[in-house]
Amino acid sequence: MKKPNKSAKSNRVAEEMRSEYDFSGGVRGKYSARFAEGTNLVLLAPDVAAEFPTTSAVNKALRGVIKARSKGRTA
Repeated sequence: MKKPNKSAKSNRVAEEMRSEYDFSGGVRGKYSARFAEGTNLVLLAPDVAAEFPTTSAVNKALRGVIKARSKGRTA
């Protein structure tokens, strides 16, 4: 069986698009900066991520590090 051509698929999607949907004046990524302000994504190395089963486990460990570090800085 032959794979369908990608251009044929995109033509089919274009044919299915309603005429009242006009994105010609749209701006790509208009709200991406605003969205990113509320996001703090940190990518862990695979070996580090394997040690933590959940997000809350990572947060708990990091809070422990922060707490221990702040106790050591009392001068």
